[in-house]
Amino acid sequence: MNGWTVTATAALAAGAGAAVWGVATGPLARRVVAQNLSTSLACPVLLLLAQGYHRPSYVDVALVLALLGPVGTLVFARLLADDLTEDPPRAAVLTYAVAGFGAVVVLAACVATGPGRAMAKLLVTGALLIGGNLVASRALSGGFGRGRHG
Repeated sequence: MNGWTVTATAALAAGAGAAVWGVATGPLARRVVAQNLSTSLACPVLLLLAQGYHRPSYVDVALVLALLGPVGTLVFARLLADDLTEDPPRAAVLTYAVAGFGAVVVLAACVATGPGRAMAKLLVTGALLIGGNLVASRALSGGFGRGRHG
């Protein structure tokens, strides 16, 4: 084991426990936030494992997850809009903590990788991960109003 895999294991243990607890208990708002947390945390874990095991293919999986995870959350936000307007989720601290963790992991992986095509892929993955997480969390909390004329 190296530092990359130890960090991935710790992040996965803490994040998976919180996500399972959030999905299994509580109101709808907590369950949707836990789903967003699980996809937002799995991506940095995959990036850490890619560095730890020297498997660049894990970065591709993380890239797909960074793209599709927030889309799934936005689908839930749209389908459950009526239920979520009554009691919108409030997880701003958790959202910024996970986004910050993702940023730190992406920057550390970029430093370890060095300049090149792999670094560009890591930066795109990080941008999708952080941007998607923030947009999905904002949509869950009701931050995007409906159209002015519709």
